[in-house]
Amino acid sequence: MKIVIDVNILISVLLKDSKTRSIIKNSDLNFYFPEIAFHKIIKYKNYMIEKAQITEEDFILLLAKLFSHIKLISRREMLEQKIKAKELMKTIDEEDYPFVAAALSLGNDGVIWSEDKHFEKQNLVKVIKTTSIDKFVS
Repeated sequence: MKIVIDVNILISVLLKDSKTRSIIKNSDLNFYFPEIAFHKIIKYKNYMIEKAQITEEDFILLLAKLFSHIKLISRREMLEQKIKAKELMKTIDEEDYPFVAAALSLGNDGVIWSEDKHFEKQNLVKVIKTTSIDKFVS
């Protein structure tokens, strides 16, 4: 299973040391994040630093540590699936097409890890919740 992490999952992991963060850091699962969506992390960086009550340096260190467990999927790797994903998500939530494109680019093993119900409105990519993934933590 190749798991594409939704941006909201990643933001929650950056905000709080939680079960979700433990899953990413301590499981042997394969996690992915679309490079094209990384701008959202940057966009909310100051909010997350303030909310988590950490320094910018600590935020950067945490982000680096997390991405030692998460592989970025480049725009090039997702290119073939971009149009299909955009078309699929245009009436659901067009901003989330990168996660669908990323999962599709990973082949039959690609799934999306998200708590957002709108991902369930599409039928091309399987969506998993935290409750179904937490059993993989060592």
